[in-house]
Amino acid sequence: MLTFEQKLELLESYPQLQRKNVSLGRVNFHFEESTVDKKIVAFHIHPNGNGFVYAGLLDAYETDDKGFVNIRDYSEEQLRTLLDATIEAMSSQAPAEDTQEQDKSAAPSVAFVPSSSPSAGGNWIDEEGHTLILKYEDDMWCLYAGDNLDMAFESRREADDYLREEGFKPNLKA
Repeated sequence: MLTFEQKLELLESYPQLQRKNVSLGRVNFHFEESTVDKKIVAFHIHPNGNGFVYAGLLDAYETDDKGFVNIRDYSEEQLRTLLDATIEAMSSQAPAEDTQEQDKSAAPSVAFVPSSSPSAGGNWIDEEGHTLILKYEDDMWCLYAGDNLDMAFESRREADDYLREEGFKPNLKA
């Protein structure tokens, strides 16, 4: 488990996050460049070691009803992986005004694989073990089966919807 100071140091190592001190010695970190309505990445990081990170756009994490994961017992590696995925997800989403009539009460069904590339789509796998790779290339989301281009989509959401309809899920172990 990281100490409060270690968590703060790790969070402050992300230049895109802005620290906001809140009540009772707690600290929040905001991502002002988020392309989704949510701006808070880290919530109520507390001197007792407790705290939460937003993972509402990620399928690989159990979240509370507001989309946050408790990071009290996270290692540095686990916390960095979660932060990288969250920031990528909050950067990769189409802005709300650009999407067609979204149901605002429905949670997005988009999963992101942590990567150093801001345009990574990731590996997807079905129940039979077939793997597809989603990549952003030439202003399109390209879906590959091995080295072969299978399909191309104009938006990330369109690609994710297709993959889910075909029974694929993000393969976070790849």
